[in-house]
Amino acid sequence: MLFFIREWLQNMLLKKSINASLKTYLSYRFSRIESIRNEALGLQNQIFEYLLNKGKNTLYGRLNGFDKIKSKTDFAKICPLSTYNEIKPFIFQCMDGNKNVLWPGYTNYFSKSSGTTEEQSKYLPVTKELLYQNLRSGGWDATSMLYHYRPESNLPAHKNLLMGGTIGRWPTNPETLVGDVSAIMINELPRVSKNWYAPDFSIALMKDFEKKMNLMSQALIKEDLFLLAGVPTWTVVLFEKMLQLTGKEHILEIWPNAKVYFHGGVGFDPYRKQFKSYLPAKDFDFFEVFNASEGYFGFQDLPGNEDMLLLFGNGIYYEFISTEDSQHENPEVLQLKDVELGKNYELVISTVAGLWRYRLGDTIRFSSLNPYRFKVTGRTKQFINVFGEEVMIGDTEKALAEVCLNLNVDVKDYTVAPIFMEKEKKGGHEWVIEFVKEPDDIDLFQKMLDNSLQQINSDYQAKRFNDMALENLKVNIVPFGSFENWLKAKGKLGGQNKVPRLSSERKYIEEIKALSYRKR
Repeated sequence: MLFFIREWLQNMLLKKSINASLKTYLSYRFSRIESIRNEALGLQNQIFEYLLNKGKNTLYGRLNGFDKIKSKTDFAKICPLSTYNEIKPFIFQCMDGNKNVLWPGYTNYFSKSSGTTEEQSKYLPVTKELLYQNLRSGGWDATSMLYHYRPESNLPAHKNLLMGGTIGRWPTNPETLVGDVSAIMINELPRVSKNWYAPDFSIALMKDFEKKMNLMSQALIKEDLFLLAGVPTWTVVLFEKMLQLTGKEHILEIWPNAKVYFHGGVGFDPYRKQFKSYLPAKDFDFFEVFNASEGYFGFQDLPGNEDMLLLFGNGIYYEFISTEDSQHENPEVLQLKDVELGKNYELVISTVAGLWRYRLGDTIRFSSLNPYRFKVTGRTKQFINVFGEEVMIGDTEKALAEVCLNLNVDVKDYTVAPIFMEKEKKGGHEWVIEFVKEPDDIDLFQKMLDNSLQQINSDYQAKRFNDMALENLKVNIVPFGSFENWLKAKGKLGGQNKVPRLSSERKYIEEIKALSYRKR
């Protein structure tokens, strides 16, 4: 017995010592957050020069005249904008073991992203520079922010939720490792911090998503968690499984020491009320992060302020295209100094992974220019503008969150598509929604959702005026698990895969409805 007491005390003292050192480092590191807030343009200039110097000796740099680029204006004129399909041949050269293609040296890691269920997966390069200057750096920045605002934080004394993807070898080159970006980061975690996470990596990195979720829920019941992180859609699945297993009313009955949830991947507004019921403590913090397979771009840097800070000096040079111009063949591309408040911009990135003037596909709207804070408003391929209504994801998320709060309703997943005009029949929008807690009156829910969307989006309101162009939106309820079954049928369950929120065609919505009806 004395042996176990002595071992326990030694372990506690070690954790206390580690946390003291961690706090000292993170206190120093928080000065980087202050630099990002106050010196954005200078940090942009530094990374531009660094990227250009590295890129000019690559195959891509030689083919695109990087040696002739002397300024940001030259860069915009000489280096072309690129989409994934345009840069894909260079990426596959890297995956097959060629060096100095997009970035100096060899690239051994590639993050697999299928985004919102596109038929073919994307493979994005993850160089050592991206891993250390961006992905891991973003994690440390967020942790320094957490310790600054919650000085009582003690990560080594507890476990922290880890929801990873999978990783494997590329068939034509075993030196190349391919997987979700979360799995790559887990694979590269420092040895000292691996014991801070739960569940065990053998579970966290399992390929079979359904089996993984079952094992995770069972293993995590026994853990003492402090920090939670994950995509809200999949975190809901985990939480529901754990509540069913334990019979508890909320998650803090299982993890009383949990204090913070870092979320990203999908808009949080429709989930906010639901997560506050899962995690009901008044001092529990929710922080949004903006990261993707291409990099770590920002996080919510102030408690209570839902806007995110755009990160600079982290291996990424940013440019911007107004969404009004993004569909043009040769859109005007703006520098950081030229952006304006309240406008939607498509992000264009050049990175230490060798993505050059890459059109990310995400759109943001700046809420502050000193410092540069923003909200994610959608995807360039995810909007509905069939009738001139110009509805974006930010609009639907805000409207849905408002109605869910007012009617005490919880949503797990949703997607929206147009109802096309036929003969004398007017058009409209159809919503397919999977609820955790359904509305008592679906007609009232539809009416309130439509009214809320009109208040948020004046273009939608104009088309709805007196039902002249659009009729009241229609909501179809599908059983719990329908979206998960649809993703599973497409081989896209778990990981970085996300449901498309908005589409100007009916392909996704018809597939989900057909599958859910067969399951009933």
